[in-house]
Amino acid sequence: MNITFRAILAERMRLQRLTEPLTAPEEYVKLFRLLQPVSTVHNACPGDPPSLRPRTHFDDAQEANRLRAQHAIVKGRFLGGRIGYVLADDLWIYANAFQRPLNRLNEIQRTVFRTLQSTGPLAPRQIKEETGLLNKQIMPALHRLQKAFLVYEDQVDSDWERGWYSFTSEWPEIELSEKGFKVAARQVLCRFLEGHVFATYEQLKDWSQLPGRSLTTLLQEMEDAGIIAPRAIGELGEGWMLCRSGLSTKHDVGPSVFMLHKADYLVRSHASELKRRFRQEEVLQYLLIDGKFHGAVLGHWRIGPHDVSDIAVHLPAPQRTIRRKEILAVVGRRYGPPHSRILRYAGRTLAKIDMPPTPPKDAK
Repeated sequence: MNITFRAILAERMRLQRLTEPLTAPEEYVKLFRLLQPVSTVHNACPGDPPSLRPRTHFDDAQEANRLRAQHAIVKGRFLGGRIGYVLADDLWIYANAFQRPLNRLNEIQRTVFRTLQSTGPLAPRQIKEETGLLNKQIMPALHRLQKAFLVYEDQVDSDWERGWYSFTSEWPEIELSEKGFKVAARQVLCRFLEGHVFATYEQLKDWSQLPGRSLTTLLQEMEDAGIIAPRAIGELGEGWMLCRSGLSTKHDVGPSVFMLHKADYLVRSHASELKRRFRQEEVLQYLLIDGKFHGAVLGHWRIGPHDVSDIAVHLPAPQRTIRRKEILAVVGRRYGPPHSRILRYAGRTLAKIDMPPTPPKDAK
């Protein structure tokens, strides 16, 4: 089957609901399952819900908060120890796949863990009262225990006073083991390839953060079992697709621009490539243009209002001009007046006539 790279990009964007954003919250869980673990927006406030933006026509924070309150999605450390959320009924898969075992606990970790086992659930403030440890000792211990799935953080809203539990007290049915890792990691990689459609070794490693030796072994075993097949896809390089993929060769990617934050699913799978291309730049967000990363929004992030110093667009000069209005409109929705300004486009200072309009005062 002759599959073009444009067909791959089109199918990837369709499956991830970039080109066909969700219109109904009822579809949210299905997309969440495909793209999990789902992170919060990069540089979000602690306790903010996970987000699938810009893959929904509605504000998905309300839906994510509803699922958190019901414990339908749960918080953990996956993908190399990064904070993310997964569906509660899939936690056993992602815990086994991304657990970072602790064979020996140091004294502080042991004190915190035993306190939660005997007295928990406790907030960090309460752990401090129980143990006499300092917060700067407690939090690193909790985070390392969380990576090992020895403790569980019950984040059901944005409250900073959240409870910490021993993992087995909340999830006694989940068994973590080396055998479980292989079974779970296969499932995780299959789901990733389902949503990503095609992926190179670098993309699989960038996204999963699995150790190189483990990832290589898993891919070889999956290939031998007929689960995945190696492919060489035009401009995308050499990688793998699911053998059961029913991709149509007639799909084609159309003109589109999406601004994706640094913790987005696609940004993470392209992390090494983006680092090479924008090594000297201070990036706020990335621009997915026609299905590929052809640009970045540059500037210095601040907690308060901050401007865009430039929009880098890696397209031929005529295309940069043709797509200028479209790209400025997309970036301007997030970095527009009165709180932000876009100062340059492709290295050239913007005149006032080029600026995105100031939204009306009553606009949401």
